Amino acid sequence: TFAAIEASGLERWLAGLREELVSKAYRPDPVRRVSIPKPDGGERPLGIPTIRDRVVQTAAKLVLEPIFEADFEDSAYGYRPARGAVDAVKEVHRLICRGYSDVVDADLSRYFDSIPHDALLKSVARRIVDRHVLRLIKLWLKAPIEEWDEGDGTRRIGGGKGNTRGTPQGGVASPLLANIYMNRFLKYWRLTERSEVFAAHVVSYADDFVILSRGCAAEALAWTTAVMTKLGLTLNEAKTSLRNARQERFDFLGYSFGPHRYKANGKRYLGASPSKKSVQRLKTTVGNLLVPGNNEPWPEVRDTLNRVLLGWSNYFSYGTRRAPLRGVDRYVYERVRDFLVRRHKVAGRGTKRFSCDVVYGERGLLRLERLPLKAPSCASR
Repeated sequence: TFAAIEASGLERWLAGLREELVSKAYRPDPVRRVSIPKPDGGERPLGIPTIRDRVVQTAAKLVLEPIFEADFEDSAYGYRPARGAVDAVKEVHRLICRGYSDVVDADLSRYFDSIPHDALLKSVARRIVDRHVLRLIKLWLKAPIEEWDEGDGTRRIGGGKGNTRGTPQGGVASPLLANIYMNRFLKYWRLTERSEVFAAHVVSYADDFVILSRGCAAEALAWTTAVMTKLGLTLNEAKTSLRNARQERFDFLGYSFGPHRYKANGKRYLGASPSKKSVQRLKTTVGNLLVPGNNEPWPEVRDTLNRVLLGWSNYFSYGTRRAPLRGVDRYVYERVRDFLVRRHKVAGRGTKRFSCDVVYGERGLLRLERLPLKAPSCASR
């Protein structure tokens, strides 16, 4: 714990950790497994390393990342310096506007948990020859998994040396290792000239990727399925689909891509806007902040709410139409008004005392519709 580190002295603690690494006595602690809810239902397992192991992984990542970054494909956007999800969103939108509208909307089953250790270590060894570093990575992959039964409080230890697959989500080094293994697929795509064969491009964010083609999406999916099988990975058939972006929408990284219409003239265009799931998740978050039992002072509630809204708005500022923002503003205003009516015991709906002008003015609520947009849409042909 941080308290234990401070009690022993940070410099002394770091010196002891360094000595463990130099003497090869270092062994990772068990990784604590916790589960968090997934947006689409179910749970996502996370493996949380101890502070000690996070420090070592961070130091290793600082050294290893630039080495592998030079080898990563341009089609990869996840967990990379100076790249992010919005860059991937922009590229997808650009490609469908250029006619790459036949889409493979792909989903890998439990990617982080499925990566074969032997194959991953071979990929690492192509760039790293230091056997001590390779040993360190292998130790992290083989670290025991600690789980606690919430029912009876029983502690269970799994994983360990017998574990042959997976890099725990939640570890500092895990995103880099996941990118290294996904790069095998992306590099093979380029070396076998699939972009020319299928008239298609891949856009990848960690284990989430789409293939955008001009008429060969089915062939690209069949090829991808075969390659992923060779890599020891599996496409989730229930969540992988073929879409025509000129006729129907598909979701990627929280955005919905495909046909939209201008409200003024009804003209169709290929746009990018927040997906229905993204809007619903925001509404759920707002609703949870404004529950009747929240007794925090209004300025604190407002500041928390505005941070949530601003973060959501910053991510969804690319290509967003006014309509979804207007819908979110309406929902948030109504929830805030109801919250203030309850708190101040106002009779009726409170539309006069807590009008839009009051809530967005003196009460200081952020209004998404007034924030600038960042990209034009492209008209459909």
